[in-house]
Amino acid sequence: MIEVKNLTVNLGNFSLHSIDLEIKDRSYFIVLGPTGTGKTVLVECIAGLHRIQKGEIWIDGHNVTNLKPEERNISYVPQDYALFPHLNVEENIKLGLRAKRFSNREAKERIERIADLLGITSLLERSPQTLSGGEKQRVALARALVIQPKLLLFDEPLTAIDREKKHQLWLELKRIHEEMGVTILHITHDFEEAFTLGDKI
Repeated sequence: MIEVKNLTVNLGNFSLHSIDLEIKDRSYFIVLGPTGTGKTVLVECIAGLHRIQKGEIWIDGHNVTNLKPEERNISYVPQDYALFPHLNVEENIKLGLRAKRFSNREAKERIERIADLLGITSLLERSPQTLSGGEKQRVALARALVIQPKLLLFDEPLTAIDREKKHQLWLELKRIHEEMGVTILHITHDFEEAFTLGDKI
């Protein structure tokens, strides 16, 4: 269960006031709206990237309002995927595991499992610059899922992908959600995407 209670954040040129939100465990929750309405700011607050002026954020019964991002047991996939160009695909996926001090053996096992689930085993040695938009999206998703987060945050992850591939990735996201049982908060301005993926919008 994710709860946002009376959230207020002021970023100078943009602010959100008195936002309340409740997301049930294992749901695929969509926040739908046009550009500039604060969807990204909301997700970044839940991720711990902004200091909030008022309100609370609860995850799984714990108040995480003042916790650092890495202490919240969540994963965040930004719109541009934020893959590191100087690291290959496997090293990009391993970053979260390294921060949580997994042994090399356990990290390797987790990476192999998630790569197999997402069909990216053949990409592990490649550089992010050589990947297509859909491949980058899968790598970013692998990096987010490999730490087995309580909550997965998507910030318009499919905007830069062509229509045909986007439809394939919608099916992929639905499958992963069902197989892994992770709670997902996905923001988008695409009505079809929202109604295809979300169980609550």
